[in-house]
Amino acid sequence: MANKETIAKTVAVALVLCIVCSLVVSSAAVLLKGQQDANKKLDRYSNILAAAGLLDPEENIEEQYNRLITAKVVDLDTGRYTDAVDAASFDQRRAAKDANLSAALSADDDLAKISRRENYSMVYLVVTNGEIEKIILPVRGYGLWSTMRGFLALENDGNTIAGLGFSEHGETPGLGGEIDNPKWKALWPGKKVYQNDDVAVGLIKGSVTPGSANADYEVDGLAGATLTSRGVTNLVHFWLGEQGFQKFLNNLRLGEAG
Repeated sequence: MANKETIAKTVAVALVLCIVCSLVVSSAAVLLKGQQDANKKLDRYSNILAAAGLLDPEENIEEQYNRLITAKVVDLDTGRYTDAVDAASFDQRRAAKDANLSAALSADDDLAKISRRENYSMVYLVVTNGEIEKIILPVRGYGLWSTMRGFLALENDGNTIAGLGFSEHGETPGLGGEIDNPKWKALWPGKKVYQNDDVAVGLIKGSVTPGSANADYEVDGLAGATLTSRGVTNLVHFWLGEQGFQKFLNNLRLGEAG
């Protein structure tokens, strides 16, 4: 009888502890959600600014973003700005999973291995005195282990890369994880994207030979990380190609994006 009472008390104590812990965790999640959302927003702002080479660590990130960046939504099918969704509240990641806001990609079209492409995308513009100086585009694609997410910045010609940075990935540290290395990221600014309207920029095996015929379109590959290197090239080709932002960039050059 004593053993049964002891077991019952143990189970009861364990149950009470579980309930208390659940309440504490749930309460903490609710109370901290606002701060977590704010931190995510600041992280996104930081990555957008960094991709364009504009991040000043001495300045407040949100003030810097609000002063320098204009966010708009683009219809990827038409390549024009749209007010079909609100730029301030649009959740692009969620839209990519929503059958009403995205489309499944065929195997031939799915170069970046993302399965679905959202119908609308954010774009971030650096505008000075009414003139666009830089265009910052969200990009993503699969590497060796993970979906790599980041931002690709272009100069106002829509053909010269200003910078590339990844905000999320799970690639191998020291190999594919070198996409975070500032020295490697510094290889991108100045590279050209299009050659005869085709996306030509990409990573090569080994190092670029200065002065070679294709040097303007080539970036050093990641040593020991062939699949990550291929994934970076593929995501750049996808998002700067017909399925991505190519129509928008063409319209922007012609003054027809509005």
